[in-house]
Amino acid sequence: HVQLVESGGGSVQAGESLKLSCTFVSGFSNRKCMGWFRQAPGKPREGVAAIDGDGTASYADSVKGRFTLSSDNAKNTLYLQMNSLKLEDTATFSCAALRPTYTWRDTCRRLRASDFSYWGQGTQVTVS
Repeated sequence: HVQLVESGGGSVQAGESLKLSCTFVSGFSNRKCMGWFRQAPGKPREGVAAIDGDGTASYADSVKGRFTLSSDNAKNTLYLQMNSLKLEDTATFSCAALRPTYTWRDTCRRLRASDFSYWGQGTQVTVS
């Protein structure tokens, strides 16, 4: 069943900001690496950002300097602050958790969707 739930998407003008939230269901414990992915119409899913168990964040080149990860463990929530949004940021954004692995540090920073096993249902971001 679904263990991650996204919210915060919407429609904004280029240059504006949005903050996405990913809330873990009660009891979810696979948090060695949590990330955000996005998929635009007609395009493959791509990694956006991820943070590992040591607090190290990785970002796709296309969002560096504009997007920032943060978390509130007390609220079981991961955030993605998105500033200076561009038309090409339009996509369905999903949060995900890495599959259990001893190599989570290296695997996390690769931002490969195939390495993630737990997924939310997505939230739409539209920039115009």
